[in-house]
Parts: sequence; C-alpha cells; structure tokens
Amino acid sequence: MSFDRSVKIAPSILSADFANFGREIEAVEAEGADWIHVDVMDGHFVPNLTFGPPLVKAIRKHVKTVMDVHLMIAPVDPYIDAFADAGADILTAHLEAGPHTHRTLQAIRGAGCKAGLALNPGTPVEAAAPLLDLCDLVCVMTVNPGFGGQSFIETQVDQVRRLRAMIGDRPIHIEIDGGVDPKTAPLVAKAGADVLVAGSAVFRGGSVANPAPYGDNIRAIRSAI
Repeated sequence: MSFDRSVKIAPSILSADFANFGREIEAVEAEGADWIHVDVMDGHFVPNLTFGPPLVKAIRKHVKTVMDVHLMIAPVDPYIDAFADAGADILTAHLEAGPHTHRTLQAIRGAGCKAGLALNPGTPVEAAAPLLDLCDLVCVMTVNPGFGGQSFIETQVDQVRRLRAMIGDRPIHIEIDGGVDPKTAPLVAKAGADVLVAGSAVFRGGSVANPAPYGDNIRAIRSAI
C-alpha cells in the first residue's frame, strides 16, 4: 500500500447484499471502488452486531484493492491477531474502546497491518495528538457508530480541518465514515479528508445482477468533489 492523498471511495459492505458478499465486492470494485470497508460491530461497544474474523477471511479472496476493517468492538486487543490473520490490510480501533490505545496501535502494526484510529463524534480530534506517530489512518466518525444510513453530523467538518492541520506532512490518511454522499463529500474533502466511506450512497439502486448504478453512484461522489 503506497501512500497518496488522492480521494479514495471505500464502499461499506454493511449496505451490500449479505447473501452475496463475494460477488458484491467484485462488482463494486469493477465499478470503481478504491477500497472495501468492513464494519465489525460487537453489540456491546456499539448497538449492532455484524461480522467476525471468519467472514473477513471468507471475503478476503474477493478483495483485489484494500481491505479496510473498522473494529467497533471493545475490548479490541484480544481480536487483533484474528482479524490480521483473516487478511485485513488496515485495522482501525476506536480511541474510546479501551484505556491503552497506544498499546493497541502498536499491536496492530506488530500484527502486520496498517494502524487506524477512529474517533466518535463526541471525541475532540486533539485527543489523537499523542498517538499520531503510530497511526497510518485516522477515521473521523460523522455519525454515531452502530448503524448505516444515518444523517451526516456537519459539525464534524471542523474536526477534519483541525485534524488535517495537526497531521501536517505525515503520511496519515484521514477517513470519513458516516453519511457520505454527493452533498457531504465535498465538505470533508475540502477540509482535508482523503478516504470516504460510503454505504447506502454507493449501493443504492444496484445489485449483483445490475451493478451499473454502483459505478454511477461512485462517479457522482467523485464529480461532486
């Protein structure tokens, strides 16, 4: 994974057809997705339950781009090796998920993955400052984590702007997760984000049998930026 600040679209498979993950991933990549985003939720740290390491391992062979695994779980550390072994390229843990985030980021890198740090809307980006040198990515949540299809929290745009200033010239991606669509994407891209997670905004209107809308939706986000 070479680093560049060009804007990348990372469709979240939380909005895909659960019975067809492999073909959905192949379809959305063929239609222009840059990364594939996998939302792991434990029903404890966030009020929803989704995927574990076996699912990540099963879909790995279908991902030709970057598998970006977002761990909305607590505790995180006991599961890092399992998700790394399942094939994650990036593992992102929440700053709020435990008291030893520095150690968590070290463990993610030690397992051979790029290390991401996610921040909930109620967490100021300044809390990430002591951890930035261990980060390959910082994910600013623009919804409260747990469910797809929520409305974008516009006050988070200023958080992105402040984070971009903090990062400076360090090779750290700024990812946005939540409510990204052609209306909100330009706001966060202008503020400094370069990875945009989009679920329903990408998968809306399409299917494995009719994937062309996926490409239309991705291009609509890009052209809005």
